[in-house]
Formats: sequence, structure tokens, C-alpha cells
Amino acid sequence: MAYALETNDNSIDIPSVRGRVSAEEWRARVDLAACYRLVAHHGWTDSIYTHISARVPGEDGHFLINPYGLMFEEVTASSLVKIDFNGKIVMDSPFEVNEAGFTIHSAIHMARHEVACVIHTHTVAGMAVAAQKDGILPISQNSMMFFGNHCAYHDYEGIALDLDERDRLVADLGERYVMVLRNHGLLVCGRTTGEAFEIMHNLEKTCAAQIAAQAGGELNLPSDEVCQHTADQFWRNSNEPFGKRAWPAMMRVLDRNNPGYDA
Repeated sequence: MAYALETNDNSIDIPSVRGRVSAEEWRARVDLAACYRLVAHHGWTDSIYTHISARVPGEDGHFLINPYGLMFEEVTASSLVKIDFNGKIVMDSPFEVNEAGFTIHSAIHMARHEVACVIHTHTVAGMAVAAQKDGILPISQNSMMFFGNHCAYHDYEGIALDLDERDRLVADLGERYVMVLRNHGLLVCGRTTGEAFEIMHNLEKTCAAQIAAQAGGELNLPSDEVCQHTADQFWRNSNEPFGKRAWPAMMRVLDRNNPGYDA
């Protein structure tokens, strides 16, 4: 089976790859396509730019990323591009991939084998907080999740096209799941796609609340003890991925508003 994707130039026939991949890869593709459309649903997109990736289960060295040129609300399970850690497309595709996306995502998938999904955004609130010297401030309950050592920071080096930046990206990230890319945007990892989405949802709310609060007057900051206690409450069950309850609900949102991601 195939489906036609209408573009500005022509119609691209995209054959279903379901019969060509393992059941585990197909599930990863469906979840990743859903994640792209949910990011679009929440308005976290930057035209065709930014990127989300997912490790291919059972295939060490391969991951899935968006077809460069599609809007996030158009991404489907079959249109995702499979590439290796050298940036080579390993399953035929009519699409290319974003070079900066390859640099950032390959770095993390190479270094963090437990990470199944990586999300990178350029939202207005995320970029605004990334431009602030103090980064994320502990001024809301959402923000407490990222207090202390739970959030990493990586200094801006230009558009992420230089492969030698990968070492510095993973060194700054360490074992954490969250990183603010200074003067750039936000990045999160997850052991599942649902976990990555759940953490990014919290991080985006954190940044939006911070920018709104800073426009409204003097800020009230809880004590470090309270902030650390709240962070510990967020992460106390961290052996279990976040998002187990929320992810099925998010999929139902898509089924109501933007079905077809599983084509």
C-alpha cells in the first residue's frame, strides 16, 4: 500500500514500510510520528526545522528522524527516514535529513544507549529562557523538575554542523535527560517516546511561565531546600519512565484531531 503526500511542487507517493520492518520498529515509527504531530498540535514547531528522533529497536547504530521538508503535522510512520551514525540513509527514502539534526541526535544516540527518543525545539519561550544568563528559575512547580543537577546547559557554538561538537554536547548532557542549548533552544531525552514528550511538555510550560512571570514584577523564589525536595518528588520513581498515563491520552488527542500518523 502507498499514500500520496501533496506538496507545493508535486505529489509524492510514499509506500508503507510496515511490511518491511520489524513489529518493534513499526511501533517506534508510529510513536515518533505521533510525537511530531503532537509537537505541532502544541505549537512547538519552527516551520520545517528542529527535529525529533527515535532509536530503531534491535538495530544498534540506526535511528529515525523527520523527512526534511515536511511540516511536523504531515509526518507519518512510513515517511520517517532511517539513518546510521554516519548520516547515511539505510532504507530508501525520497527525502533528505536536516544536517544539524543529524549532528545533535547522532551524538546522543551514540553515547546514551538507554535513550529511545530525543526532542529538540525552538519555541519563543524556550529560546528566551535559553538566552538568559541564569537559565531556568525555580519559580513554578513545573520548573522544580529541572532544579539543581537535573538540567544541563550547553554553550552556543553556531549552527550544529560541526561533528566535533558532538563530544561537547554529550559531555555537557552527562546522564541527565534535559539540556538547555544556550541562545538556541531546548533538548530532552527519554527512555520512551512518551517519556521524552512528557518531559518536554513540562519544560515548555516551565519556560512559558517564566517569561510571563518576569513580565509581571518581582519574583518569589522558594528556598533551595523546598526546590530540592520538590525535584526529588518528581524524580523519586525515575526507574519507571515518565508519561505512562499521559502518552495514551495524547494519542487519543491525535486520533480525534489529526489521524493518519500511523500510515
